[in-house]
Amino acid sequence: MPFTALNSRMVEARIGPGQRMFSQRGAMLAYRGDVAFTPNIQGGQGGVGSMIGRRIAGEATPLMTVEGTGTVMFGHGGHHVHVVDLTGETLYVEADRLLAFDGSLQQGTMFMGSQGGVMGMVRGQVTGQGLFTTTLKGVGSAAVMAHGGVIELPITPQRPVHVDPQAYVAHRGDVRNKLSTALGWRDMVGRGSGEAFQLELSGQGTVYVQASEEKL
Repeated sequence: MPFTALNSRMVEARIGPGQRMFSQRGAMLAYRGDVAFTPNIQGGQGGVGSMIGRRIAGEATPLMTVEGTGTVMFGHGGHHVHVVDLTGETLYVEADRLLAFDGSLQQGTMFMGSQGGVMGMVRGQVTGQGLFTTTLKGVGSAAVMAHGGVIELPITPQRPVHVDPQAYVAHRGDVRNKLSTALGWRDMVGRGSGEAFQLELSGQGTVYVQASEEKL
């Protein structure tokens, strides 16, 4: 059930009998065929545990279950949409940046502090995003949202990547994260108000970075 890009801000997905998708509520723009949309109260493929995890995280991104036969167009708020194809690995993505995804993917919730220790928890406070991150694992596709488009940066053991926390969209692979501080150009020109934070991602994988630091 791969997504087809209609333009930089809209994608289309084909759904058939026995298949299902999940999307943010309000993300459906149009559809053709016999397609049904119902509120999802089971936490996606992750079940009740995933639902409880999201409630603990304070995430306010309710999902819709999409079933039937036809094609559905998705988009939200005029944000740029980027499609990530998974072949068995895990995608870590902020819940409010997740537009839609295959029902074949196993959904869960991960406490970022388990990867980044105390600094992982600080990241949530600094960015205003939750301390928990949604995980999608398996074979399938997910459509994520961003400001100004997305670039994929490879992460290798020899070359970690440093990202502005507000420019971070998602990552996948065997990646560790920690928050570090450094004086940025805003501080040097007198426009900042203290230390700048950077999210350091190391290991083996890919990080998805948006072109703008604005929040969704």
